[in-house]
Amino acid sequence: MALNSNEKILYSRHLLLNEIGLEGQEKIKNAKVLVIGAGGLGCPILQYLTAAGVGTIGVMDGDTVDVTNLQRQILFTVDDIGKSKARAATNRMKQLNPYVKFKVIDSFLTINNAVELFNQYDIIVDGSDNFQTRYLCNDAAVLANKPLVFGSIFKFEGQVSVFNYKNGPTYRCLYPTPPKQGSVPSCSEIGVLGVLPGIIGSYQANEVIKIICGIGDVLSGKLLTINTLSNQNFVLGFEKNTSIKITQLIDYDFFCGIEEFENEIEFSEITSAYQLVDIRTQLERDIQNIGGIHIPEETLRNNPNLLNSTKRIVLYCETGNRSKQLIKDLNLTVSSLKGGIKKASQL
Repeated sequence: MALNSNEKILYSRHLLLNEIGLEGQEKIKNAKVLVIGAGGLGCPILQYLTAAGVGTIGVMDGDTVDVTNLQRQILFTVDDIGKSKARAATNRMKQLNPYVKFKVIDSFLTINNAVELFNQYDIIVDGSDNFQTRYLCNDAAVLANKPLVFGSIFKFEGQVSVFNYKNGPTYRCLYPTPPKQGSVPSCSEIGVLGVLPGIIGSYQANEVIKIICGIGDVLSGKLLTINTLSNQNFVLGFEKNTSIKITQLIDYDFFCGIEEFENEIEFSEITSAYQLVDIRTQLERDIQNIGGIHIPEETLRNNPNLLNSTKRIVLYCETGNRSKQLIKDLNLTVSSLKGGIKKASQL
């Protein structure tokens, strides 16, 4: 499909680049890209792919906008709180470029929809924030024979790579097995520099454009790591592991060591018969809490006998992961607040 006269003006700065030009811009217009996640990474990815004129963009996210997202997820405003991220992001993007077709998928990626969905696009971009989805994205991309543009963030550092590009190395070649459950805290538990996802997401969008246009050196078999504190970047090369065979999708919760936890309770079920215990740090509690007494995790690990209330004790943290792990490690006969304060504050 050729560019119309208005599009030629809109994309004039691309047309002036010999590496892109009219032919490259028409490739961009005819491309179909699926973005998994409309959060920290997804926001800059979507903005730059939309501005670049990618013809069809799928926006997939089953989450809603939370006030804590606004520090880094710059597509959203206070008016979007509580709304579908996929829909809110798409509404903003429609204002940026009227020539882009958007497909909103306001649900999460699962083993039941991944391969069929991936088959509808040329390139998949992973903007997810958990290991289960990353492995699922990788395996589904292999089965659908699609390149996967990967990005991840942690505090002040980020990583970018391209997997399964022309049958090249995959995420499993770099990370054959996931880290132990709970060993890598999420952004909501450890924090993240607000501008970091903007930097990493922009790199991801850059790789997408390079793949579409067939220009530059694609980060296939290479992991770019960026440290925003030291301004140091380095590229780690890795080879394809031909012994790894991906033939079907699996149970990724099980693969990543996420076990069913029986002693969980919903915040809506909490009554006067329960004693809430906040195991987070003092700083986390000062930022936001849902009441109860405060006994930091480290203190409890040294003295579990502090949990001596006559009421039914419920431990809570940010997402529920730390409280569950503490109960497992100490073999405590108490409950964990399901989804932690993050879920409770949304009710």
